[in-house]
Amino acid sequence: MAKLKIGRMVLSMCQTNCYFVSLENQKEVVLIDPADQGGQIYEALKSKGLQVAAILLTHGHFDHIWGANELRRLSGAPIYAYEEEKDVCEDASKNVSDQAGRPETVAADNYLKDGAQLDLAGMHFQLIATPGHTKGSCCYYMEKEKVLFAGDTLFEGSVGRTDFPTGSMGRLVHSIKERLLVLPEDTIVYPGHGDETTIADEKKYNPYCQ
Repeated sequence: MAKLKIGRMVLSMCQTNCYFVSLENQKEVVLIDPADQGGQIYEALKSKGLQVAAILLTHGHFDHIWGANELRRLSGAPIYAYEEEKDVCEDASKNVSDQAGRPETVAADNYLKDGAQLDLAGMHFQLIATPGHTKGSCCYYMEKEKVLFAGDTLFEGSVGRTDFPTGSMGRLVHSIKERLLVLPEDTIVYPGHGDETTIADEKKYNPYCQ
């Protein structure tokens, strides 16, 4: 089995993690949360001989989408998001980009249902709906590799804020406990901000997971 490679760029004023995922010796990557500077992302990957095959959004907040439209234009890659996040993605007030001083909206090419299965660049992803940070927040799970891209749902020792439009702490904690903590404990969690962690560590140390 080809080895999974996960790269990270930290972008935007919010220090957002932008991940690019590929199989070893393959040129196509799946890009998760193009946080800012779509042209910079495109050129950085191009310099490594990599091509963007698809763009996945965990949610629609400004610091996760600012680079999306430009990256799609340059790469031709389609954008995927959870269907419940359509309003946030396409409304500069709800995605808080207007408050951040740079209004931006993005219309995904594909709005997916909870549980959607995606085969992209030779890899398999499952969308797990995890409402709370926003009403349409989601995670992308690679079951075989035991890897979870958690966006701003789950952080190392913490969780995403819920004081922006459509956020709910009650729904967020429920999502984590019912949808994420049931995954294998050795699942590696790649969050939208900060360092990677594991489901086991979050069960043990994260106060929101108790």
